[in-house]
Amino acid sequence: MTISLCVIAYNEEKTLTRLFECITAQSFDKKSTELVFVDSASSDDTKKLFLDFAEKHRRDYLDISVLDNPRKIQSAGWNTAISAASGDVIIRLDAHASIPPDFLSKNAQLISEGEYVCGGARPNNIDDPTPWKETLLAAEGSMFGSSIASYRRRGTGKQYVGSLFHAAYRREVFAKAGGFDVSLGRTEDNELHYRIRQNGFKICQSDDIISYQNVRPTLGLMLSQKYGNGKWIGLTVGKCPGCLSFFHFVPFCFVLAIFICLIMYVLSLVTGLWLLSLPLYALAAAYLAADMLMTAAAVITSEHKNVTMLLLPFIFPLLHIVYGWGTVIGFLSLPSWKKSLDGSAEKEIEQVRLAVAAGGNRE
Repeated sequence: MTISLCVIAYNEEKTLTRLFECITAQSFDKKSTELVFVDSASSDDTKKLFLDFAEKHRRDYLDISVLDNPRKIQSAGWNTAISAASGDVIIRLDAHASIPPDFLSKNAQLISEGEYVCGGARPNNIDDPTPWKETLLAAEGSMFGSSIASYRRRGTGKQYVGSLFHAAYRREVFAKAGGFDVSLGRTEDNELHYRIRQNGFKICQSDDIISYQNVRPTLGLMLSQKYGNGKWIGLTVGKCPGCLSFFHFVPFCFVLAIFICLIMYVLSLVTGLWLLSLPLYALAAAYLAADMLMTAAAVITSEHKNVTMLLLPFIFPLLHIVYGWGTVIGFLSLPSWKKSLDGSAEKEIEQVRLAVAAGGNRE
């Protein structure tokens, strides 16, 4: 079995050294490992680091290639990598991730047992720990601050799921389902895995496999990420509603509830009907109770407690409101966005399928 390990990067010079250490430490046979690096028009030394690594380690591996993604968007980068990969198994790995030494071998084992798509939990971690980063990690690691998705935590054994991060795919999967939809952002994983399931493949998550993703290092970057995630949830409704679940819309429902309750509160002031103000008080009380309970849980389960975690009750609502507002904007932008679609994304999905079926294309 040969594995193509694919990494897409945009301005990731600060994270690549650690990632390279993870890659070279893998217990899986290097001569059966192909590395496919894709630089997304970085303005820093990302491509240089890729090229330097390839020059230094080329003889150690089955092959190492460094490719370009001039469109910058991540889904286009993955399509470039998948189209070029020649391995029996294709694994995608984010540039700001880290993996244990048995990551490739554990995935290879599951594939050899008959799985077509597999992977494991992908909890968050941080680099260069500080008290504030620990607090952001606690927020992101909490179900209240992120989601209940199974890939965020271990302890579920072996199960079949709807989606995975850092997954391993038999190349037959892409040869049948095609590549990523480049018209989508942030939700391209959901759509691809939905299409993979529609093509008859199961997605296996095992507790034996784990990888890690660095949490955003500042609150501003985390809020920007949440806003973008929320916006693409709203837009994706116009193209692939089946790849989304109810839980994707919880922040939107929260923002909508706030808006409705505020209107009713204003009406109570205008009309003097105090009963109209009760929904706002009820919502505030219910959310405050949940906020305090989940803050306590996040602090208790955190490995490194510090005084900045007292800000978690304020961070959680910020994350929820920003995400929900992003979905509102996504819904409002949906008509114009759908008009901009020209069918080229579907053509690229098919092009990737044909490239994989042909055995890889680096042109």
